[in-house]
Amino acid sequence: MKKVLITDDCHPLLADGLEQLGYTCDFMPDITPENTLNLISDYEGLIINSKINVNRHFLDTATRLRFVGRLGSGMEIVDRAYAAERGVAVLSSPEGNRNAVAEQALGMLLALQNNILRADREVRTNTWRREANRGFELRGKTIGIVGFGHTGSQFARKLAGMEMTVLAFDKYKASGYASDMPWVRESTLEDIQEQADIISLHLPLTAETRHLVDARFIGQCRKKFILLNTARGACIHTAEVVEALEAGQLGGACLDVFENEKPQTFTAAEQQLYQRLHVLENVVLTPHIAGWTQESKYLLAAILLEKISAVV
Repeated sequence: MKKVLITDDCHPLLADGLEQLGYTCDFMPDITPENTLNLISDYEGLIINSKINVNRHFLDTATRLRFVGRLGSGMEIVDRAYAAERGVAVLSSPEGNRNAVAEQALGMLLALQNNILRADREVRTNTWRREANRGFELRGKTIGIVGFGHTGSQFARKLAGMEMTVLAFDKYKASGYASDMPWVRESTLEDIQEQADIISLHLPLTAETRHLVDARFIGQCRKKFILLNTARGACIHTAEVVEALEAGQLGGACLDVFENEKPQTFTAAEQQLYQRLHVLENVVLTPHIAGWTQESKYLLAAILLEKISAVV
């Protein structure tokens, strides 16, 4: 009997479809990484979100494994090269939540620029401060999108009617990648640092992108820009970004992802760092929910199922 281990919550469409392909599905959304490793030798298929690290040791233990399905993107948690050596197919479904991520990025930016969160808190206490909460408009501003894959390009589509200058940079795409979006100008990272009022990250986490936005990066930017990060927390150097916010070198930040997303594991230093971030007025913070919609839950499962069906 062929079996698939599902280690995270997902739409039931995925399990139903896998069963139609002849698999028995064990749905264990609360399973720990340690228990997953202990059980994986019994399974031909594995469905993961973000908590399981499919490294060399894991793959050596998973002697029967034939495919790994990642709900969403973020393939830094899978050793794809070694999986290929072992004959294990690695599949993901970034198409499933790219629209949700793009909408979240725009929503966070709109909330920040119009002081919506602060104004909401004040109105609830009958505090009426119109002038203190005067915001700014996106029209006429320049936004730089760093990374023009699934989410970066979808975010650019959301900006089509915003009357902004939209600059796109993707190191690994040949020129012409934004040719179907006449409002987007393909650019360089240096141009974005020179011109952008807002910089939005849409990058995988790699050795190259880890801590991309740090004190040096910020110092190379001409404007006091607003930073958006709905990609991976470690794409920014949190401590140096907080210092820049406190010093007024950054105009603000919208952060959906963080270097440590488990508050119960914070060290004393991390606790202090995140407290400094949390008290800032010019930030909008959410708990890694960009891409976390009812629609994306279905699409992530449906797209992954389609890709698995094509392989098996």
